[in-house]
Amino acid sequence: MYRFLLTRQWVILTLVALLLIPTMIRLGIWQMHRYDERSARNQLVSDALSAKPVPVEEMDAAGHGVTRKERYRAVTATGHFDTDDEVVVRRRTNSDDEVGYHVLTPFVLKDGKVLLVNRGWIPANGPSQTAFPKIPAPPAGETTVTGRLMPDETTAASGIKDLKGLPDRQIMLINSAQEAKRLGKEVLGGYIAQTAPDPKGDTPELVGKPGKEDSALNLAYAYQWWLFAAAVPVGWVVLLRRELRDRRRRAEAETVDEVPAAVG
Repeated sequence: MYRFLLTRQWVILTLVALLLIPTMIRLGIWQMHRYDERSARNQLVSDALSAKPVPVEEMDAAGHGVTRKERYRAVTATGHFDTDDEVVVRRRTNSDDEVGYHVLTPFVLKDGKVLLVNRGWIPANGPSQTAFPKIPAPPAGETTVTGRLMPDETTAASGIKDLKGLPDRQIMLINSAQEAKRLGKEVLGGYIAQTAPDPKGDTPELVGKPGKEDSALNLAYAYQWWLFAAAVPVGWVVLLRRELRDRRRRAEAETVDEVPAAVG
């Protein structure tokens, strides 16, 4: 009765089912790994944002690479802004997805070292893309700023190409090593996204807090793949029972058709 399982159609169907089950199980495991990674990142971000601000010198140093755990940590710095060496970062968007610039201003600490400060977003208000835009001035004289510590931007991490031959005082990526060469000074690793003091007239527009990744979605996908994996053998059994039922009906019909012929 089960010899039909050796037919080409059923052999292919069975092999596909046997292949789908482990594949779906592995996809579910992969989604669980993504869930764990995103949950861990969300926890790191929450811990960093809720931590009490500390002096930047305790977290950073010249040539230091900002680590994953240090990212988004609130730090403070005392010194003065150097607007003469200020640059803008091209192709950056604000909360409304409008394209403009981020304002990157060197902040000279009391010991002469430089901290790069992303003061926020401004619109592309120049007469052309090659012209340096108008930038609101930062506080003059000695001041204290607070910001979220950020690692150097790279093409690999951001997907932004580090284009060459840009107009004067315009850059594509915020990179402390490159800025150290340009400035000829000791520059602390990474940069900070300013959070205080608030700019006059709300411009530049401060960079918003990092959003949380939707880790719950990965958890849902994991369970979904495992449900699919469980449904495959169930579906195979349903098809098998249907095939057996259809074969029995055909056999019974053939038997009924043959009986009168035999009697006659």
